[in-house]
Amino acid sequence: MYDICIVGSGAGGSPIAYELANAGYRVVVLEKGKYYHEEDIDKDEIAVSRRDKFTPTLKDEFHIVNGERGWNFWNGSLVGGSSNLMSGYFHRMKPNDFKLLSTYGKIDGANIVDWAISYDELEPYYDKVEKVIGVSGEVKQHKFLEPRSSKKFPYPKLAETKVTTWFDKACKNLNIEFFPTPRAILSTPALDRNTCAYSNFCGSYACATGAKSSARAALLQKCDAKVIPEAFVYKMDSDAKRVTAVHYYDAKKNSYTIKAKIFVLSAQAIESSRLLLNSKNKYFKNGLANNSGQVGKNLIFSAGGVGEGRFDVKDLTPGLFFNRSIQEYEYEKDGKKYKGGTTDFLYEHANIISRAIKEFYDAKGNILWGKELQDKMKKSLTSTKVLTFEVFNDWLPTDKCNVEADAKLKDKYGVNVASINLYSHPHDIKVGEHLAKQGEKVLREMGARDISVNISSSPPPNLVAGGCRFGDDATSSVLDKNCKAHELDNLYVTDASFMPTGGSVPYTWTIYANSFRVADVILKELS
Repeated sequence: MYDICIVGSGAGGSPIAYELANAGYRVVVLEKGKYYHEEDIDKDEIAVSRRDKFTPTLKDEFHIVNGERGWNFWNGSLVGGSSNLMSGYFHRMKPNDFKLLSTYGKIDGANIVDWAISYDELEPYYDKVEKVIGVSGEVKQHKFLEPRSSKKFPYPKLAETKVTTWFDKACKNLNIEFFPTPRAILSTPALDRNTCAYSNFCGSYACATGAKSSARAALLQKCDAKVIPEAFVYKMDSDAKRVTAVHYYDAKKNSYTIKAKIFVLSAQAIESSRLLLNSKNKYFKNGLANNSGQVGKNLIFSAGGVGEGRFDVKDLTPGLFFNRSIQEYEYEKDGKKYKGGTTDFLYEHANIISRAIKEFYDAKGNILWGKELQDKMKKSLTSTKVLTFEVFNDWLPTDKCNVEADAKLKDKYGVNVASINLYSHPHDIKVGEHLAKQGEKVLREMGARDISVNISSSPPPNLVAGGCRFGDDATSSVLDKNCKAHELDNLYVTDASFMPTGGSVPYTWTIYANSFRVADVILKELS
């Protein structure tokens, strides 16, 4: 028997594996994906863009989204999870993210609540993440800078393109505060890992140097936890008070059972809810830890969207980062105070396939062929640069956005698939559009052409949370403030499922920080 069994190896599970294994406990990690080490990683655009190298095929493992097949929310099935594929934009949540209801009040149709913990309780763990997994950046004072216990990031900011000087000047002209974007990428050799190679293949790609602070490179490869890849957990057993075992299939669909004192579920928000809902028994007829009926409810994503502009530039040095962010985390309109968000600026991805596809049409929307297409591609790819921005704001939780286990349809393992009901509250779009106007102003001031903006209700598959929200009231939440199930004494859920609201930043840093916090709770329990 193990002391700890962790289902899922991403940012939510790996800090617990790291802390508990290094404290001498027997830890096993079950991961449905393969184990890729640095020597296995390449920058194959076709494998990632056309062959879903890191995600299951829709034929074998699918989701039902708003009643239909053909769309999915897989975001990284491999050891280390989607943290391998992140761009590493690391922003902390702000104090007002933890008390959305009490600060801004109710919004009709939204299930807004305050968090069960405060920013001050999580701050030491944000600080720990910077040092343990490695975050590079420069702390610059601005209106919405969150309180910090360390004055500096442990590693200096990454090398930047000279075009950032245009951005800095434009923001100063517009009286907009900006700062270098913190990145979970090492700017210098440290922590027994190499520095960044500046390939510009971060988002959607694993890192071949170990510089990106993925859960695999930063944590799992630095501890003695036993990692079992290609292990799909299909059921959890329990009695009335405790989880007793988990069952998984290997790549050949052979079934195995794992027993442990404590179980940690961190399979990704949708999949964690799905597993609990599929693990019914006589004690939990609606799914494990679900006598409250709250598992799968209040699913959230990151609201916002994207914008871009094109520049005719001579500085086409490949790989150097465009690390700039602006935050309008709170604003007033028509006498009312609104929670705002974050806008990150970055160069378009280096992937030649996605860049070439953008050139298939002329200004009137007609498809191009032959030499006309060749000439357009050559000019665009060799003499221009596209600067994009990504807007992050709250996706408000509602009764209409949730995940269920489909009653009939099953995947290749014979397990009921996840059925996802999507709904974006109109408030999300209103805030996103407000933030996008600021990004658009900056691009225009910089001299960009062909500016376009798209704020929509379409959610990003790599930013999903909720489904097992934590809280003090067992009738309206699944987990207590320490992410332990209200109804089971030895089950913790530590991926983004616990988040009742998502804040206006990417989630990964907060997931890491909370998992380190829960690791301390488990250590105290075991000792």
